[in-house]
Amino acid sequence: MQHTATQPQALSQIRGVCPHDCPDTCALLTTVKGGIAIKVQGNPAHPHTAGSLCTKVSRYAERTYHPERILHPLKRTGAKGSGQFERVSWDTALSDIAARLGAIAAREPQAILPYSYAGTMGLVQGESMAARFFNKLGASQLERTICAAAGGQGLVHTLGDKVGMRVEFFAEAKLILIWGSNPVTSNLHFWRYAAQAKRDGARLICIDPRKSETADKCHAHIALLPGTDGALALSLMHELIQNDWLDHDYLARHTLGWELLCERALQWPPERAAAICSISPEQIRALARDYGGCARNGQAAAIRMNYGLQRVHGGGNAVRLIASLPALIGAWRHRAGGVLLSSSGAFPVQRATLQRPDLLAGRTPRSINMVTIGDDLLRRSSPGFGPAIEALIVYNSNPVAVAPESAKVVEGFAREDVFTVVLEHFQTDTADHADYILPATTQLEHWDVHSSYGHTDALLNRPAIAPLGEAKPNAQIFRELAARMGFDEPCFADSDETLCRQAYGDAVSFDTLLANGFATLDTPEAPFAQGNFPTPSGKCEFFSARLAAQGFDGLPDHVPNHEAAHSSSAYPLAMISPPARNFLNSSFVNVKSLRDSEGEPLLEMHPLDAAARGIASGDVVRVFNDRGNYQCRARISARARPGVVNGLGVWWRKLGLNGSNVNQLTSQKLTDLGHGPTFYDCLVQVARYAEGGAA
Repeated sequence: MQHTATQPQALSQIRGVCPHDCPDTCALLTTVKGGIAIKVQGNPAHPHTAGSLCTKVSRYAERTYHPERILHPLKRTGAKGSGQFERVSWDTALSDIAARLGAIAAREPQAILPYSYAGTMGLVQGESMAARFFNKLGASQLERTICAAAGGQGLVHTLGDKVGMRVEFFAEAKLILIWGSNPVTSNLHFWRYAAQAKRDGARLICIDPRKSETADKCHAHIALLPGTDGALALSLMHELIQNDWLDHDYLARHTLGWELLCERALQWPPERAAAICSISPEQIRALARDYGGCARNGQAAAIRMNYGLQRVHGGGNAVRLIASLPALIGAWRHRAGGVLLSSSGAFPVQRATLQRPDLLAGRTPRSINMVTIGDDLLRRSSPGFGPAIEALIVYNSNPVAVAPESAKVVEGFAREDVFTVVLEHFQTDTADHADYILPATTQLEHWDVHSSYGHTDALLNRPAIAPLGEAKPNAQIFRELAARMGFDEPCFADSDETLCRQAYGDAVSFDTLLANGFATLDTPEAPFAQGNFPTPSGKCEFFSARLAAQGFDGLPDHVPNHEAAHSSSAYPLAMISPPARNFLNSSFVNVKSLRDSEGEPLLEMHPLDAAARGIASGDVVRVFNDRGNYQCRARISARARPGVVNGLGVWWRKLGLNGSNVNQLTSQKLTDLGHGPTFYDCLVQVARYAEGGAA
């Protein structure tokens, strides 16, 4: 009898990209065996990724094959928020959705609102076919501001765009200010460059209200109060001017408005700023000596900002002030000098080609800010607002968990007269309130192309496996909805691979993306060594005529918080809500291995604040203000500075101790520039919780 040996299944490796909202934008290699993804790792051929991933994304296969993954269309059977659904066919779901949206659009298309953000940063599965669909429909536009709008506008009105120094050259700097960032947990590959600089003798200084994991590894930590970064930057300028630690030639040739900024900065001696920041004047003087010393010695000084510092009332002005600092000392002359908050403005994305604004056909729909969705869902039709919202299509976002003042968000999503469709991988807090949940593919199952806001490489994502169950890519779902709505323009037939090719047009070689998985943009090593800023003047604009024309102060200034520290006796503690180490916004919260690592929702408190309230580590506490209350576990820790508590987020509400999360407490107030959120501009009180009430 003849026996045939079983042939081992071949392994293949597929190049892809991490899709999540992180500046690293890592290149992935997915190992596939028998059609199953068995391992996700960093691509060693990509210089920025260098083969390593964060803990979260290294578990991406676990997330893709999660037993609670939604793999079939679901229709609501219970009350909104009950999480009760039944399985239906795609034909049933799409036909009903198209009919419901068509009926609303026939009366008032602006009563329909898309809601999305950075669940994927992909240019195809993010805002390509979806934008075409909503433009053709004439739906309300969404003002997508919930993360980076204030800082982005700060850069645009100072440097000219969301641009800065190239991240790899931080490795050569002799001083690095890590301002409002915790790269050890949220920008791992930047930290690799910073750590190299440290090994080569660079001094690292962390500026952050929280004593973060990054602060632990720096030479110095300045724990200022939330929202006082602009005051610190102005006082730093004061010391640079007083000690003449300036590059006068660079200021004269490549800046606009220096005399005005100089006059303003001289009003900010260290004592004034120290009182506002709640730090010592000597800390400011020492920071100025370090930064000014680079100017004296011809050394490169670099600043890595991140988005935490701009989530306050004065966030846009704070970024303007910090982004102005390199010009004072001529740091831009060095390729290892300058500032980086975002590199996204360097990418030649063909947004009009992808999104097709021409489909609006001359219409100008209203714009609704995603930050104020809680209020806006509860508003009635009015001349100032327009029609009440009657339909929501949510994709790449979980607003019930992540939008501020979430009690109002929940109330709005619970409206039975708002038709809600959610494209999702899991039954999130938002999906619980849907009329239909449509199963979306993960990054391992579809085509996409990516830019980055932390480096200057474009990347391509190939599908590594076939979609699980009946899941479909976002673009395919909107393509099929367009067909059901009778939209017959040829652009609605573009395939996902075609959209990938359209994303950069001829500006980036698609053949290179196919061959390598990434393509490096041709950008200067020292972009502003000779000025040439992408501003109207071609200079670093300390004074912005564009802002002045809009009625703003053309010169940056310290703008106090809406809820400034020490301004309320009822709510004496400032609260910030940085991300928990094992989560990314509200993603990964349901991955058991990561949730087990994180433990449970936590509030970090300084020992002095805890002792004054009789609170010990491990106690359940009630954190509250006029917007609501939130229960979590207290951790007494020197990571919190006196007067500030750190509510680590963003947990799903239904996984919290009382069915809420930290955004129960945050407000819908907006930033000075960019209409952004003010998550870290929030006053609270904390009390030990006892059964039956608060102690």
